[in-house]
Amino acid sequence: MSSIRPKELDDRLGSPSGDEPFLLDIRPESAFESGAIDGSHNVPVYNDLRRGDESALRDRLGDVPTDRDVVVVCKMGFVAKNATSILREEGYDAATLLGGMSGWTGYQNGSLGYKLRSLVWRFR
Repeated sequence: MSSIRPKELDDRLGSPSGDEPFLLDIRPESAFESGAIDGSHNVPVYNDLRRGDESALRDRLGDVPTDRDVVVVCKMGFVAKNATSILREEGYDAATLLGGMSGWTGYQNGSLGYKLRSLVWRFR
């Protein structure tokens, strides 16, 4: 698993089968506080990763459980791909939320932009 669509994530959240992933939101604390997916955990390493500083995330791996799938969330999903790659190198079963919070919000609101993006994702 390297990426997950908002609908797929939504289906897994609150799952009675215990299949609920750990949501790792890497956005800055201010962005997290202004809106996040319920149950997500903030490890604000977004700016460090954008600058190429992987050590910021590696130093915080103790905040991420090893016994659950991890879904990484950022603003649009681009920086989260880097975080997902680092986590996978470290042995985590990690995936990037496609579209990030923007995609999640679009999915929740049923926006036209999300519907168009969703069509593109189907053909990848």
